[in-house]
Amino acid sequence: MGCKWLIVLLSAGLAQPAQKDRSKFSPGPVSSFRARQTNDKVTVAARAYLSEADVRAAFGKLNPYQHGILPILVVIANDGDQTVALGRLRVELVTPDRERVEATPAAEVRFVTPPAKPGMTPGPIAGRLPGLSRRKNPLDAWEIEGRAFAARMLPPKESASGFFYFQVSFRAGSQLYLTGMREAASGKELLYFELPLERE
Repeated sequence: MGCKWLIVLLSAGLAQPAQKDRSKFSPGPVSSFRARQTNDKVTVAARAYLSEADVRAAFGKLNPYQHGILPILVVIANDGDQTVALGRLRVELVTPDRERVEATPAAEVRFVTPPAKPGMTPGPIAGRLPGLSRRKNPLDAWEIEGRAFAARMLPPKESASGFFYFQVSFRAGSQLYLTGMREAASGKELLYFELPLERE
């Protein structure tokens, strides 16, 4: 009996570093982002994750962009006195030619079929097609959902961050639109946010 407990305790001890490693990602303060905007004491900032250093810090060995998914980190800081409801938050990427691309839910990213060739297509990437290889999709990794934006409420003086995912190649001059944020108490909708995205 004592031996079994020792094994359980040792196993738990070995598992803890792995859990800690999974949480080691910090987006940095909202003020450190080049693309940011403030409305009604709420600041939204965004950055497309393209560089190897950025991608490695957030996703480890997985580079979503090489598999047809553009990850965009969003940070929202609430400097006001009212809790902000994020349950109806809508995020869209608008390309330079005004094509609107909605974010792919994090839970669905694992089903996206990566491009057949390393080169990225200029427009949205098609979803999974029948008859393709059944090898594990590299996008089926815990980091995708684990790093996704998930906050539903944002209390005063706090911030929230996470990734939104788009099936599109990055183009300088694209813009990120965020709508649907509301004051939790009154239901009043905040002004929309429009953030220009450039390669950093």
